[in-house]
Amino acid sequence: MQHNTHGEMQTIKKAISWKLLILSYLFVEGSCQDFGGGQTQFICTSVPKDMDICTATLQNSMPGEDLKTTVMQLRETVLQQKETIMNQKETIRELTSKLTRCEGQSAPEPGPGGRRKETGIKNTMGDVSRGPSDTLAQLSQTLQSLKQRLENLEQFSRNNNSVQANSLKDLLQSKIDDLEKQVLSRVNSIEDGKPGLRNETEQRGRVESTLTSLHQRITDLEKGQKENRPLDKFQLTFPLRTNYMYAKVKKSLPEMYAFTVCMWLKSNASPGVGTPFSYAVPGQANELVLIEWGNNPMEILINDKVAKLPFIINDGKWHHICVTWTTRDGVWEAFQDGVMRGSGENLAPYHPIKPQGVLILGQEQDTLGGGFDATQAFVGDLANFHIWDRKLSIGEIYNLATCSSKAQIGNVFSWLESSIDIYGGASKWTFEACRQLN
Repeated sequence: MQHNTHGEMQTIKKAISWKLLILSYLFVEGSCQDFGGGQTQFICTSVPKDMDICTATLQNSMPGEDLKTTVMQLRETVLQQKETIMNQKETIRELTSKLTRCEGQSAPEPGPGGRRKETGIKNTMGDVSRGPSDTLAQLSQTLQSLKQRLENLEQFSRNNNSVQANSLKDLLQSKIDDLEKQVLSRVNSIEDGKPGLRNETEQRGRVESTLTSLHQRITDLEKGQKENRPLDKFQLTFPLRTNYMYAKVKKSLPEMYAFTVCMWLKSNASPGVGTPFSYAVPGQANELVLIEWGNNPMEILINDKVAKLPFIINDGKWHHICVTWTTRDGVWEAFQDGVMRGSGENLAPYHPIKPQGVLILGQEQDTLGGGFDATQAFVGDLANFHIWDRKLSIGEIYNLATCSSKAQIGNVFSWLESSIDIYGGASKWTFEACRQLN
């Protein structure tokens, strides 16, 4: 950059020197007579050393057009070079500013389909930013989630007249009230700028440790509900955008030359609902992924090839979505609430879905079974997740979405509590899709 600027400055200096040289002996202003024009004229011409200037002017009534053109060209060159230098100075300032920002933060660049590339550095706390305000926001969300779970447990205990459940509920409610007081105290510390902020890391650790304990105790209490519901009448809830809440399917998928995947989703997360599911195999983390990340539309990925799906689901309501695909010509179709919303082809054509992988609900995998990124986590509720190794018909999908007939279950994966393990505070609740529609 400096070498180019030096060359341009030399060009400008030469241009200015020529201009001054020409002007110094070619531009002559009137000590001569006014030749009929009534106005002073500038005449550009060469004059012999021993000749009178006025005489030379009379002998050359036509100005030197070639010299005049040269002067104009030089003038234009000077202006262009000046503009170039100004632009380059602005570019240098902009690049310097960007470099400074890059040195202060090293966020990974987006990969295919809007996903971030693996950098080897993960946020173990789950949040993208862990400043005081961000931490308080997450704690508030966690407390709200725990409250909701307690309300559901209270309803369960009323319906089943469980004395033990009521006792535990009261104890947990007391714990949550204490946590809310701690959060309020931290808010006051932040607003008042008190020295208590110096111990934020230690305080955050204590609060999160208590939250983890509460999650475990509520989970133990929720186990009592399983004995009173069918194994397929449940939903998974992912209340926070973290990199540690997820569910893992206990078995892998077989090799598939076609598939249909359907599920019920509810979310109001923004921007993007995250990753409802991801399937990774050795050597390919994006073998089969459904993701809505950032401001991008929802996408289906097969072997890292991407198709954009016309789904709009982040309105806080339950929606039934299905995606079908066949390896022949890579033909795909997308259904929302029983209606086809889009279709296409050439999505990973003639590439069968590989077996012996890991199927995760709620997170996008950067490595086999892990490498989760909090910014791509699913936030919301998921239920009735099924996979078939064939393309369902339009009528079959409509019946699934509207509960018009006896529900089919996936022959590759069917929605059963015994088929998945949950981690990191994700929770299970009683859910019945057809009741949601009524």
